[in-house]
Amino acid sequence: MKKQEKKPLYQQIAQDLKAKILQGDMKPDEPVPTQIELSRFYNISEITSRRALSELVQEDLIYRVRGKGTFVKRRAFQDEADDRAGAVRRIYCIYYNVELSFFMHKFYSDLLIGLQAECEQNGISFYTHKLDHDLELPKDEQAGFVLITPAEIPMDKLRSWREENRRLVTVHFYYPHLNIPYVIMDNLTGGYLATEHLLSLGHKRIGIILTAYAQNHLNQEFSLRLEGYRLALSQHGILFDPDLVCIVEGKEELEEMGAQGFHQLMDLEQQPTAIFATSDYKAHGAIRAAGARGLAIPGDISIVGYDDILISRFSNPGLTTVNQNTELLGKRATKLLLSEWREDGSGNIKDEIVPKLVVRHSTAPLIAP
Repeated sequence: MKKQEKKPLYQQIAQDLKAKILQGDMKPDEPVPTQIELSRFYNISEITSRRALSELVQEDLIYRVRGKGTFVKRRAFQDEADDRAGAVRRIYCIYYNVELSFFMHKFYSDLLIGLQAECEQNGISFYTHKLDHDLELPKDEQAGFVLITPAEIPMDKLRSWREENRRLVTVHFYYPHLNIPYVIMDNLTGGYLATEHLLSLGHKRIGIILTAYAQNHLNQEFSLRLEGYRLALSQHGILFDPDLVCIVEGKEELEEMGAQGFHQLMDLEQQPTAIFATSDYKAHGAIRAAGARGLAIPGDISIVGYDDILISRFSNPGLTTVNQNTELLGKRATKLLLSEWREDGSGNIKDEIVPKLVVRHSTAPLIAP
């Protein structure tokens, strides 16, 4: 009888660690001993301990977090039946009809960071995927999909994916009638916070600059920011004045739009003393337009933006703005995909992130005439 070959030492160590994981001696997300610790415990070289850990990574039992260490995978305890039942092993961030420059905006770059961080924390893979014109999702039964540009995708396609019970979560836009789970920013509260801040400084005549993708057609986010603006005014007993609402047409946020809106508002017979520009890009354009008119910020007019893009920290004056916390948006979207999934769409299908006001130096109390 042929003598059975003895396994290499690193495989023996890997096998021992695997048994501890599967038996529950090492819990999900619990740190795995380092190479140095393993080499001391088993009296082996660090090269051998490193190879043993690599074996466990390849077997999908542990995962590594750069700068933090190696951890037991949460799904290391699920058997093949669980996998066949559709456990999420990969998450795709799906986008359509936009270019890569789209992700340069803070909202979407922070969203990707949040998605990747939560996937890494749960030991699952994360990818981005741009839809082709055939609008077909990756054929992956163990995948979840975060749709970050659902407004660009035909409603019928969204409906068909839902009917196929694809694991979908939309962010930024939502379609409650389709029973697709969604995570959104609380844009109404964001609009309220920006306007309330200006009201608290004594401003009563406040202009607002909005973006419409088509003539006077506001999307969900800008419609809700306008509602927040109106709510804040009403709570202070100030009548809504349509003349103070400036809608600029465009498909993306540009400084020129803010300048255009600023000039339109300042050409009114009764000028505003403060302006809420519903993006930082428009706010910076408005500030430059104010300079062209010889107006000082915030001495002559206060301006609030929205998004808290990086440059807003360092502009002169620093821009008061609304930070949307979209990194948390990405984390919450991932958690929804990994939570218990119900085919009928019932259960917790909504999450909402509350933004926060960041006060800098582009706003100041109203100086009485």
